Order: sequence, then structure tokens, then C-alpha cells
Amino acid sequence: MPTSAPPRNRFERRRAETRQALIRAARQILAETGDTSASIQAIAERADVGFGSFYNHFESKTELFDAAVADALDEFGQVIDELAEGIDDPAELVAAGFRLAARMADSHPELMRILRDRGLAHIHSERGLSPRALRDLERGIASGRFTGTDPTTALSALGGTLLSLVALRLARPDLDGDEAASDLAAMVLRMLGLPPDEAHEVTRRPLPDIV
Repeated sequence: MPTSAPPRNRFERRRAETRQALIRAARQILAETGDTSASIQAIAERADVGFGSFYNHFESKTELFDAAVADALDEFGQVIDELAEGIDDPAELVAAGFRLAARMADSHPELMRILRDRGLAHIHSERGLSPRALRDLERGIASGRFTGTDPTTALSALGGTLLSLVALRLARPDLDGDEAASDLAAMVLRMLGLPPDEAHEVTRRPLPDIV
């Protein structure tokens, strides 16, 4: 999971560990049932922390679950960034995001269930993959790789399509996820102005393995 700067002393380390345990418990609940009505006592027990510790970190369950979603978004963005490191072509970066997300339905199922259920409200968030995708869109438009579109509008289309892909992969694990992701990515690249043959080629380039 994403981490901030290392705590400086034992007290800060324990405090950070307690906060992360609560966030981890909230993420598990979101992934398993999506039910945010769980009591604070139940959340604390799942996190294996004292009931009173909850209010040392969060004012409400809403704040905790918001933090859990943000934590998941950050992890998703970091995983994609690390796997796509070294790719310079904006079109290939867009395609890689789709194709890697499809594979993460198998490697990171908890994370992807949260993305499926909570991602729509965060398509234009400053957390997670959204700022990275917007950056790649802006670079592609500035370089002429992508044509005739506004990056923010394009991000809406990309985000909605990606979430649909995640939902498809989780609902239909029997489908060829790689092929579905590549087909959808090619459709998006054609929307962004790439010729069909080139869009097909870009979306079939080798991908790194997800560990």
C-alpha cells in the first residue's frame, strides 16, 4: 500500500501503524461487501486496535472510508506507474493502463473491486491514476499524437471505459481479459485519433509481468 514519509520515532511509528490498520480494515470491508454501515467497534476489532484509537485518527466513519478509497486509488496509480516505467509513447501508456488494469483483476482483486465500486466519483480526482492519465493525454495532444479532443473530456471517456473493463473482468473471469483490454484500448486510441492499424499494433505490444 502507499506510504508517506517514515515516522521519526517509536510513537509516530505506532500511530502510523494504527492508522494504516484502520484503513486496511476499511478497504477489506469495501472490497468484501461495500457496506459502510459497519460499526466503529467492528472496524476496530477487524483492525485489531482499541476502540478509542479510532478517534485519534478519524472524526467519522465517512472520513475513514474516504481515506480507504484514496489509499486504494494511490496504490493503483503507483502500480501502473511502476509497471509502465520506461514507456514514452503517450498512446502506449494509455493502452498499457487498460491492459494492466485488466490483469490486476487477478493479481489485486481487493483493490480492483474498490475501484469498480468507488472509482466513478474519482475519475477527475487528484489521486490515483487520473492525474497520470491526464498528463499522458496532455502530452499526446501537445505532440500531435492525439487529435481533436479536450484532455479533461477525454479523461472522462477513458475513465468510464476503464471502469467498465474492470467490472467486466470481475464479473466474467472466464473471458480472455488480455484480449478484451486490448480491444477496448484500441477503441479508445482510435477515438483519440490513431488510425485503426496503428491502434491495434500499439495495444498488442509486450507488457511487463505483474508480480
